[in-house]
Amino acid sequence: MGSSSLIGDSESWKDLKFHVEDIKKTHLRELMADTERCKSMMVEFDGNLLDYSRQRATLDTLNKLLSLAEAAHVKDKINRMFNGERINSTENRSVLHVALRAPRDAVIKSDGKNVVPDVWGVLDKIREFSERVRSGAWVGATGKPLKDVVAIGIGGSFLGPLFVHTALQTDSEAIESAKGRQLRFLANVDPIDVARNIAGLSPETTLVVVVSKTFTTAETMLNARTLREWISSALGPQAVAKHMVAVSTNLTLVEKFGIDPNNAFAFWDWVGGRYSVCSAVGVLPLSLQYGFSIVEKFLKGAWSVDQHFYSAPFEKNIPVLLGLLSVWNVSFLGYPARAILPYSQALEKLAPHIQQVSMESNGKGVSIDGVPLPYETGEIDFGEPGTNGQHSFYQLIHQGRVIPCDFIGIVKSQQPVYLEGEVVSNHDELMSNFFAQPDALAYGKTAEQLLKENVPQHLVPHKTFCGNRPSISLLLPSLSAYNIGQLLAIYEHRIAVEGFVWGINSFDQWGVELGKSLASQVRKQLHVSRRKGEPIEGFNFSTTTVLSRYLQASADVPSDPSTLLPKM
Repeated sequence: MGSSSLIGDSESWKDLKFHVEDIKKTHLRELMADTERCKSMMVEFDGNLLDYSRQRATLDTLNKLLSLAEAAHVKDKINRMFNGERINSTENRSVLHVALRAPRDAVIKSDGKNVVPDVWGVLDKIREFSERVRSGAWVGATGKPLKDVVAIGIGGSFLGPLFVHTALQTDSEAIESAKGRQLRFLANVDPIDVARNIAGLSPETTLVVVVSKTFTTAETMLNARTLREWISSALGPQAVAKHMVAVSTNLTLVEKFGIDPNNAFAFWDWVGGRYSVCSAVGVLPLSLQYGFSIVEKFLKGAWSVDQHFYSAPFEKNIPVLLGLLSVWNVSFLGYPARAILPYSQALEKLAPHIQQVSMESNGKGVSIDGVPLPYETGEIDFGEPGTNGQHSFYQLIHQGRVIPCDFIGIVKSQQPVYLEGEVVSNHDELMSNFFAQPDALAYGKTAEQLLKENVPQHLVPHKTFCGNRPSISLLLPSLSAYNIGQLLAIYEHRIAVEGFVWGINSFDQWGVELGKSLASQVRKQLHVSRRKGEPIEGFNFSTTTVLSRYLQASADVPSDPSTLLPKM
């Protein structure tokens, strides 16, 4: 926005600070007894139902949060994002992941140019290429169809596509169209991850997709060179052009690597890595696995929420409400974490993806103008699917620290099972927990209730639940490709709203850089010590000691690539 005044200095912020004292006097047991309040804390959009009545908030709290959004110019910032203004000011870039899922006839501009035709140029190229591979018109070097895909990428080039792939794996339509095909993701530079990802695959039937914006990401490019070696040692160097394609903006390096630039799929500077699943980064590998038409439904789902976010009034706007409530929990109630708890095994990779989108976006200590912030920003995100999480960390959530929870449920199971003689279906069993847990957290259990149940006196403190622990419940109609797109966009925009309120830049990630540059110093040292026997220099005592131990102890470990790469 350009003004260096912090939102913490505004009247709306101070008003909410005072208001915390009122909220501390209330318990969710009382708040949940107010039916009118609960009714007004339900929002529906396109079959998705958000219930935020179990937040430690009154209607007054909501009004104060909406005033805060006004003071932080949230509506203006949303408009500026959709208008392609360079709201990522530290990198001087537009933030236009919404353009990646816009329909053909939409107009979304960056620097005065409509970018939607460019987006569709790449989507059409992906549609055409993925159909050729899937139909067997494009074959490998020995004439065999390419039925297995390994996508190499890390961070935003991996977590989002993996989340969508895992979610689609149980959708009946997607299962049908993926028959006989495999999609794997190679992210970690650890050679164990390489070995796992090519285990059971043959280079003859494998297509490798290298995803790197600059084609310089250290881990991705080392993994790409490793799989290039795997292909060329089995099929000859000329096979690389048939078995490797790229998603990148750096065509010079793509060609130098041995990939035909015609088989490179572009994306743009206005796409941040963690927001890139709707670009070629995700659309290419997912289209190769499921077919473009399924992936297009995913894009349409995301676009439906983009439109809702852009146009719905804030009091009925799901991402805006969720963002404001997160700010309330973090900055006013002092809860630093958030648990993401999907009651669906298909969403097991949602939390890892949202960890990056959220913590890389909002883990900032200065305002967008570089002023140190006097308040905490960002949330510690973690999660597991229910009911697995219940048998893991829910103990802490129920009786330890207060951690606001996102409960995500699905009305129709992708894989319904009902065993004869059982009281309920398997999905009903799962959903019984989805409905019970938020109430257990909100209401708790009092000492009086326990004594009435004849619990022995010495166990009463151990079995008491104080309750008053906030959560939201989001109920989706099903988990189709369309709904998965909606869920993704809800979280993306919620995180943007938090950043807009806090006055930070949610679209850069300078914090990732320092470790990278220090790693390159270590890399040089390992090279000269191993190859030339040079001593370790320029590191502190601790690093020098542990590095020496590593060099000595690993000196006799064989590192022949043939031990890693399976033979044909």
